[in-house]
Amino acid sequence: MYIEHVNLVVFNIEKTVEFYQAAFPQWSIRGSGDQVWYGKPRKWVHFGDDKYYLTFNDSGVGESRDLTSHQPGLAHFAFVVVDLESLEKRLFNAGYKRAKDGSDEPYRRNAYYLDPNGVEVEFVEYMSDLPEQRNLYR
Repeated sequence: MYIEHVNLVVFNIEKTVEFYQAAFPQWSIRGSGDQVWYGKPRKWVHFGDDKYYLTFNDSGVGESRDLTSHQPGLAHFAFVVVDLESLEKRLFNAGYKRAKDGSDEPYRRNAYYLDPNGVEVEFVEYMSDLPEQRNLYR
């Protein structure tokens, strides 16, 4: 089993794609279109590769969830990456700054960023393939 996609309602598809394109330059727009969602027209984009993708829908209104609150909802989602340092350089060069440092762990490095919609995204690099090391909780 694996997660195939995450579906996000966003404020601006173009700015959202720019953020994720900086993180994942190998990904591209797989498809796009228009639809009516509960009486409101909106555009959608599938952005990813042949196996995984993110869906962006441009009908976002209101405010994003306060990540410092205890409100129910998405706190963050995470991507495993091969080279966190290179990913952070790409994001920095595209104008994005780290929102929050990751934990100090011997077998993984991670960092948190906010996408243009205020969604927190974690990027994780593992330095071990052993589950007992990758999943070390202190």
